[in-house]
Amino acid sequence: MIIACPACSTRYVVPDSAIGVEGRTVRCAKCKHSWFQAGAELAPRDEPVAEPVAPEPVVARGPIAADTPPPPKMPRPAPEPRQADGDEPGPSPFAHEPPFRPRRNPARLWTIAALLFALSVAALIGAVSWFGLPDWLPVGHRLFVGTSPDLELSFPPERQDRRTLPNGTEYFGASGTIKNIGKDVREVPQILIVLRDAQNRVVYTWTVIPPRDVLKPGETETVNEAVTEVPKSAKYAEIGWKPE
Repeated sequence: MIIACPACSTRYVVPDSAIGVEGRTVRCAKCKHSWFQAGAELAPRDEPVAEPVAPEPVVARGPIAADTPPPPKMPRPAPEPRQADGDEPGPSPFAHEPPFRPRRNPARLWTIAALLFALSVAALIGAVSWFGLPDWLPVGHRLFVGTSPDLELSFPPERQDRRTLPNGTEYFGASGTIKNIGKDVREVPQILIVLRDAQNRVVYTWTVIPPRDVLKPGETETVNEAVTEVPKSAKYAEIGWKPE
């Protein structure tokens, strides 16, 4: 019988026994499309079907060894389908697809995972170098610069004022001096004021811009700063040079 692929119209010549009376699912070797191919229709019989006649017993005419099993019957291989004239050659359309997946390569998967991990670590290091550590990490942060060359910063505790105003607003004020004790002209960096609570946690910060950008040798500049609406949990202040 001749069958044709409903997707690409490729035709194949296959024996009737390959399809069977009940039909079967086949696959096109050209486009890989699968479909159910019905079996060939049986021709109607006009004559009544004769009842089967029992075969006559066969009488052995020679000595036969007792309990000798008959030789096994070898199954006949299914005939290969032959394509119709004009169609391209290809694998059998009746070949079953393997019921397994291709084997994965563990070494390749580990290499890809190591590469992704290295890229993630490099991105994390770059972000920390550029933006710094986030405040929620339980590690120490550099809030202040230790010293500034030849510049002396003085904000004594007795000149810091922390109180609640009559209208309920929280107020904090601080007064101090910056002095150039060196022999060269120095640029004055920004000042950072940090308020902490009773558990030594930072609850408020702000930056103070000095009144003057530079100080000559021996010059002193007074700084007065005040801010309102600070957190009520603030208990004491730290004042120092702000990191660049």
